[in-house]
Amino acid sequence: MRRERLQKILSAAGIASRRAAESYITDGRVSVNGTTVTELGSKADPDTDDIRVDGRRIKPATRRVYLLLYKPRGYIVSRSDPQRRPTVIDLLEKGGVRDYVYPVGRLDYDSEGLLLLTSDGDLAARLTHPSHEIEREYEVKILGVPDEHDLERLSKGIVIDGRRTLPADVKVLKVIAGKSAEHAVLSIVVKEGRNRQVRNMCEAIGHPVDRLKRVRIGPITDARIRPGEFRELDATEIAALKRAAK
Repeated sequence: MRRERLQKILSAAGIASRRAAESYITDGRVSVNGTTVTELGSKADPDTDDIRVDGRRIKPATRRVYLLLYKPRGYIVSRSDPQRRPTVIDLLEKGGVRDYVYPVGRLDYDSEGLLLLTSDGDLAARLTHPSHEIEREYEVKILGVPDEHDLERLSKGIVIDGRRTLPADVKVLKVIAGKSAEHAVLSIVVKEGRNRQVRNMCEAIGHPVDRLKRVRIGPITDARIRPGEFRELDATEIAALKRAAK
């Protein structure tokens, strides 16, 4: 018999990240052998106990799945959407993926670029925890061209909703001449994943975002993958992610 914490079992089975699994437990959505469990310290044996989430029995973890997807604009980063908008899971299912995976972190509906999805709840929790400061790099097309003062403000941190962002690496990649106004394309590397953070940072200096693309997550990048495409990470990439999230 091997008894483990319920949130660890749910995470290992690919049901949710550990943090989300804790919410499932405290919300009364998890049962063990017919009894609803709401205590976070509760343990069970994944091999012998009947463990259910919302009445559906979970299967013990088998192989771990690690996917890299290029999310197009117009897709929700979620397993489902109450407004019935297309989700990144729809893209995977169309591509034949049947494993239960969930997204690692956020990427706005109007944004595009690289997104990790996995059934490895432990790794997902580490990659998204602020203490690990996993880098995320974005190419951002903004209205207008920021001056040195604006770039310095972005680099040192911007106060958003009463809290200053962590220092960021910012540089101008190119300036595009338009009919009515110029645009700049920036590289912005942040180490936290606050909601709409990069967009809000650019808004704060008076240069709203026209287009935003994520091009790197920690050590993972891929310039060849196209919008809507996905692939499995190889062993070297998985090992690099785990090292980054230690």
